[in-house]
Amino acid sequence: MKLILLGAPGAGKGTQADILCKELNIPTISTGNILRAAIKNGTPVGMQAEAYMKAGKLVPDEIIIDIIHDRVAEADCAEGYILDGVPRTIAQAEALEKAGIVFDDVISIEISDETIMERMTGRRVCEHCGTSYHLVAVPPKTPGVCDKCGGKLVQRHDDEPETVKHRLEVYHKETEPLKDFYAKRGLLKSVENQPTVAATSQAILHALGR
Repeated sequence: MKLILLGAPGAGKGTQADILCKELNIPTISTGNILRAAIKNGTPVGMQAEAYMKAGKLVPDEIIIDIIHDRVAEADCAEGYILDGVPRTIAQAEALEKAGIVFDDVISIEISDETIMERMTGRRVCEHCGTSYHLVAVPPKTPGVCDKCGGKLVQRHDDEPETVKHRLEVYHKETEPLKDFYAKRGLLKSVENQPTVAATSQAILHALGR
């Protein structure tokens, strides 16, 4: 089973990818991870990517697609894979198709912007030990203090309201059109975000006929 997970930043794609990876016994291909691995292993494509990154530039789509192409050709992807982090744009989706990288299903996790804002802006992290909290869902025993080490809890730049708002705007403009792109190909399955992580996983598996 070859899958793509779509959804706004903070929709829980990474968490669901980890769960599906175990449930379906197929690897999750995170573009960030394979990019780092290709650079570490000094592959020709990895060296090209590193040159762009060192120059402070975005790695071009064709290099990203080449890296994914190499990765899905590996033995552990023979039974399928879950793509996490790509495609982000119609151009990337078209490039994947051109490279012969095809999918069985595209799952879109549907969640409101309000829920995302609440979820992400409520996150706090211990600046000392890195333990994560949430002001509503997983609050610390003492406000602003880590339960584990007593360190100070801080809000990461990524979780600040203005940053989250900007990331959502970029998602709606660049990534959301992919839903239409894959719906036209009969691949899109929309899954409403559920009150718990486990319930969302069940809804995804149900949509996949599992």
